[in-house]
Amino acid sequence: MSIALRITFMLTMTIALSFGFMHHFIADYNFERLHIFLFNLCTGGTIILYFTMDKGKMTKRLYAFFLLSFVYAFLAFFEYYALAIAISLILFGIVESVRNIKFSFFPWDFFTRKVPTAQKFHHASLLCLSIGLLISISAIVNQEYYTFIHSEKLTLNTFFLGFSFPVSLISLSVMFTTMHKAPNTVYRDMKVISFWTITMGVIVFFVFILFEAIYLELAISVMLFISVSCVLYLYIRLGIKEQQKAYLTSGIVFLLMTSVTGVLYILIYAYGYTDPFYRDLTITYHRTLALYGWNISGLAVICRFKDFPIMLHSGPAIALHWLIVALLAPMAFFNVSFVIPTLIAYLIFLFAVFFSKGNYRIKNF
Repeated sequence: MSIALRITFMLTMTIALSFGFMHHFIADYNFERLHIFLFNLCTGGTIILYFTMDKGKMTKRLYAFFLLSFVYAFLAFFEYYALAIAISLILFGIVESVRNIKFSFFPWDFFTRKVPTAQKFHHASLLCLSIGLLISISAIVNQEYYTFIHSEKLTLNTFFLGFSFPVSLISLSVMFTTMHKAPNTVYRDMKVISFWTITMGVIVFFVFILFEAIYLELAISVMLFISVSCVLYLYIRLGIKEQQKAYLTSGIVFLLMTSVTGVLYILIYAYGYTDPFYRDLTITYHRTLALYGWNISGLAVICRFKDFPIMLHSGPAIALHWLIVALLAPMAFFNVSFVIPTLIAYLIFLFAVFFSKGNYRIKNF
């Protein structure tokens, strides 16, 4: 990956995080939508396509997606919905063109054990990115033009969260790519079951959100927690002992914690806790752990995938990452005094990961 592209992704990720704190300075707008679009769709979506194309450089198709995803993010933010729908259709076409180059139109590979689990997750990531764009159109139409489903949750503000799922799936694909082959049937079955429970579990979870089935949401959340725990176990047992294993193991722990915060948030909602502080604190931790903990772990490894090992001590870098995600970023959301320190620490972490010298052979990572 070129230096210019690394700088672009690093700055986009930083801008995305900064919009998460913009409510301290401009109270008239809700920047949450823009904050998540810039990270998941603009940066995450482009990296997914870049990784899929595997050309080592940006193509015209990838540049088009990156630029148009920015246009879409700001159109959706400023509520120019008709134009946003038009742009999202173009983005859908780009994603599908890339998916059909790499995989078949119908995901036959989901249903055969001959295809590695990593490839299943990769295909699912692209498919979910395409579907997410179509669903966002449906949510806009339902909210702004013609209500065909009466649900308070069927809004763009609900479905922008869906753009996090493709990034999560591509991160899981990288994890399974860096595993040894399963030594027996038990491990092979665990891999297949993990794929289906995670992919289908999240889809079913969104359906339950739409119909506000709180206890079913809770049941699916617990199931997802168990599935992610199984993935962590598989990765500890089968993960190839290279430098990226430390980053991805840290990332999957972030993902495990998002399962916990998700369950907590559902319980708060189910039992009617009215104090907004605990609700906001829980959802802030959930969002931060997902975006800037788990997702960024996978995206960072993808961006440097062919460079590992890199000249970077994993321990301090991971410790800084946890400091940002577990402490600084949540505090910055509630207290403006922590905004600048958080952004500086975040830039230092991203710079270390993106610009440490690659292919540096060391024994202890």
